[in-house]
Amino acid sequence: MTQITPKASRGQVVAWGLWDWGSAGFNTIIVTFVFSVYLTSSVGKGLCTPDQLTVDDSCPTASSMLGWALGIAGFFIAVLAPVTGQRADAGGRRKLSLGVFTYVTVATMLALFFVKDDSSYLIFALVMIGIGSITMEFAGVSYNAMLRQISTPANIGRVSGFGWSMGYFGGILLLLLCYVGFIASDDGSATAGLLGISKDGGLNIRLVAVLAAVWLALSAIPVLLKVPELPATEAGVRLGLVGSYRALIRHVAALYRTEPHTVFFLLASALFRDGLAGIFTFGAVLAVNTYGFSAGGVLIFGVAANIVSALGAVVLGLFDDRIGPKTVIVISLVAMIAAGTVLLFVSGPTMFWIFGLLLCLWVGPAQSSSRTFLARLAPPGREGELFGLYATTGRAVSFLAPALFALFVSIFDVERYGIIGILLVLAAGLMALLPVRRPVDTLTRQEPAG
Repeated sequence: MTQITPKASRGQVVAWGLWDWGSAGFNTIIVTFVFSVYLTSSVGKGLCTPDQLTVDDSCPTASSMLGWALGIAGFFIAVLAPVTGQRADAGGRRKLSLGVFTYVTVATMLALFFVKDDSSYLIFALVMIGIGSITMEFAGVSYNAMLRQISTPANIGRVSGFGWSMGYFGGILLLLLCYVGFIASDDGSATAGLLGISKDGGLNIRLVAVLAAVWLALSAIPVLLKVPELPATEAGVRLGLVGSYRALIRHVAALYRTEPHTVFFLLASALFRDGLAGIFTFGAVLAVNTYGFSAGGVLIFGVAANIVSALGAVVLGLFDDRIGPKTVIVISLVAMIAAGTVLLFVSGPTMFWIFGLLLCLWVGPAQSSSRTFLARLAPPGREGELFGLYATTGRAVSFLAPALFALFVSIFDVERYGIIGILLVLAAGLMALLPVRRPVDTLTRQEPAG
């Protein structure tokens, strides 16, 4: 582990990173690789007639409904994020906010245990996942705001990278535990996993949701115990809903007057980050419903995808200072658009393994260099404000990729064409990023290479 400066103890940094480790319970298991696949391939199957079913008897209508549910959740996040972002940045109730939103998310995950493989349970499941998506994002606002409490300008990148890697590797371990213990089975077997859990009524997958909930609940405890709370500010206490929006507008207007390219980057990154989220959100659904993966096979792919993303972030991170974060992001987006375009025209698990992993290879570098880009832009003493705006603008368009995915599935009645919606969001982010000026290091006032 990297050397931690006196701003925070090593234990506080590890405690902070463990929340990211635990977040895999919702992001990786519920939304991406396991429960979303269960909803679209088992729970929602009854929504289609036999001639409408696709690979593995899956129903495109269920995938479309999942997309709309996540899109609606993204809309509420966009509307409410300024309030939660302002209050998290002001401090005083940061840990309380993190704890409340985290454990509401845990409650929605536990509720998924009652979702049997019958289409009558689909709406309830989508509501729970939608609420969980909202509260998980709000918890993430408070979590990211804590980064300044446990780091300094000298080590914020290393501390942030540690947390990011904890999220990836937490996802890998949890996916393996789920596959080996709850999902792996022979064709036709009535039980699954080393634990021999019955598949009847989707019991093995429903228990995976419980495991993921416990994983998140336990992983969140250290940060709530070890990282100290900041004292409340008077402005943070008095700001209400209207006041938060007024303050946000003032801050953005002032930022636009003094540092317009920072605002341009916030808008561009909001677009391409939503596209990145769409890749992981719908990748597993497409793998099973369109490219012929089994439920177990998609978990193995999920492990490989997390490993590839983590390695991509580490390797391309070495080039960040040499060629500049903007260059890394542009290369990553172009590569992802190319790989996604190929996926529109190929079929079968082998092709998805090749081009799906190529997509994932560039997700990590794009995410990591996006954070680096903003860190270079942030004037000393205003990092928290900028990262608060980073979270807010990111969620302001968070409905785009899910909604466009659902729209193209609905138009063509073919799940594969949902990829077009994700590619359009990535392309829009790329076009918006190209005219943005390269960041100037606020400490040295020098432009990095690239």
